[in-house]
Amino acid sequence: MKKIGTLLAALLLTTSIYAQQAFKLKVSGEVGTPLELSLQDLTKLPRKNAALTDRDGKVHQYTGVPVYAILQKAGVTLGGELRGANLSKYLLVKCADGYEVLLSLAEIDNGFTDREVILADTIEQQPLEATKGPLRLIVPGEKKPARSCFQVIEMVVGYGKE
Repeated sequence: MKKIGTLLAALLLTTSIYAQQAFKLKVSGEVGTPLELSLQDLTKLPRKNAALTDRDGKVHQYTGVPVYAILQKAGVTLGGELRGANLSKYLLVKCADGYEVLLSLAEIDNGFTDREVILADTIEQQPLEATKGPLRLIVPGEKKPARSCFQVIEMVVGYGKE
C-alpha cells in the first residue's frame, strides 16, 4: 500500500511539472501581436509585488508580471494612445474553469492609476498551488477579491465601441 501511495505522489508531481512546462498564456483580440507565452517567457518580463486581502481578511504577498508589461509586449493601445474611443477598450481574463473577469484598459494603464495589476506566479515567495495556478490575476485595492481570479489561461483585448 505504501508503494502505491509513493507511486501516486510521483505521478502527480510529474503531471504537475509537465503541465507547467506545456502551459501557454494566450494573449489575443485587439492586439498588434498575438502571443502565446510560456512560464519561462514570463520570467523574462519585469516582476512586481502586490498585496491581496483574501475573503478571511488575511493579507498575502504575491509576485508576478505586471499585466501592463504583457499588454505592451502584445502591442496593445496604452499610454498616450489610450484616449478618446480607445478608452472603451477592455481586457477579458479567462480562467481554466470558465470563470471570466473584465477590466478596462484604463484600470491597468500606469498613466491612469497607481495600482499595479499583476499576473502572479508566487504567493509568499512560493509557487502557487495547482488549484490556484500556475497564474493568478491580482487586482489589489478592491473590497472583494472577485476579480483576482485563479488559473488564468487567456487574456483577450476587446473594443467596447461598436
